[in-house]
Amino acid sequence: MADERASDQSVESSLATRLARRFPAGSLAVRNLSRQRLRAGLAMLGIVIGVFAVITLGMLGTALQTAALAELGGLGNQVIISPDDGEENLGPREVQAIRQAAAGGGTVIPLNSGGASVSGPNGQSFAQLYGTTQPAALFGVDNVPDTLRQGVAVGDELAAGLGARVGSAVEIEGNRYRVLAIIDSEGTFSPIRPGSAVVLPPDEFVADDYAQVVVQADSADDARAIADGVRERLNTRQERVSVLSLTSVLSRITEFFALLNGFLLAVAGISLVVAGVSIFNVMLMTVSERRGEIGVLRAVGVHRDEVLRTLLVESTLLGVVGGALGAILGTAVVVGVALGTRLPLSAVLVPTNGLVVLGAFGFGMLIALGGGLYPAYRAAWEPPVESLRG
Repeated sequence: MADERASDQSVESSLATRLARRFPAGSLAVRNLSRQRLRAGLAMLGIVIGVFAVITLGMLGTALQTAALAELGGLGNQVIISPDDGEENLGPREVQAIRQAAAGGGTVIPLNSGGASVSGPNGQSFAQLYGTTQPAALFGVDNVPDTLRQGVAVGDELAAGLGARVGSAVEIEGNRYRVLAIIDSEGTFSPIRPGSAVVLPPDEFVADDYAQVVVQADSADDARAIADGVRERLNTRQERVSVLSLTSVLSRITEFFALLNGFLLAVAGISLVVAGVSIFNVMLMTVSERRGEIGVLRAVGVHRDEVLRTLLVESTLLGVVGGALGAILGTAVVVGVALGTRLPLSAVLVPTNGLVVLGAFGFGMLIALGGGLYPAYRAAWEPPVESLRG
């Protein structure tokens, strides 16, 4: 056993000797830092805190933006066309022009609308009525039939207040209708509020024309093109329709999150700059205390480049170890927040957050290297005679 231990120690010593010969600057840097563990640890702690702050704030900001845009993504794909002032409804010609503008880019849903009192098994409430042949496409839900015949679809909030469920009956202006579906409004974003709506077949309305037309575009770019096409076809000579493209709302939200992320990263970056000042102070004090040692090295023939390289490796090691610890802790905290809240983990694990981690780690290393640059340069270029004087 003793022989095996001696053999292992001999191998480790031989390996350490080889590494020291191949990377003398790194070996000296590790030895020098180990001699001043408390001071080096405090300097490294500044890098850990700075990188941790940048990663947590940056990743959380990106995750919130990703989650919000995923929830609101359908909002940016809607175009709502309504009669302009002086017009009461949209006729067949206007609807046909809208269909031409949306050809190949979205689904056109003409709507009748009105308001009425609705009675259910457990109560009565005022509701917004919509008449359409495409209720599922209108609200983007799967639990509503494509067409409604001799029945209605009721929003979940209204159904809860009325005590209605699928199969029960509701009464609207003296007419009884069977509830065919309950509209699930959770995660649905639209100016047409599905939670408090009742959707009927369009032939239940007296008017043949439509109160508005909703276009569910295939993408935000299609929504912009459809809105421009409708304006070009219907508003060239006079303002006949009002076109509301919700893409602009989504763009404003995106701009807000981008501004918020920039602000958070700037605040976190300040802590990294403070960490750089701490490393600068540590390296400056280290050089001051080791002037005599550096002077002896220079006097026995060690080149100034070797001295410079050793001191820069010391500061870089502080940045690498501190940055790695900060990156691991920051990522773990953000993932923990996602697992413990309603923030989707998929919004955290996006490529942009990978760039945030790499950027914070690289910035931490750069700050550490910059903090040690001047002290190292000063020590390397100081004449050996001056260093030996102390």
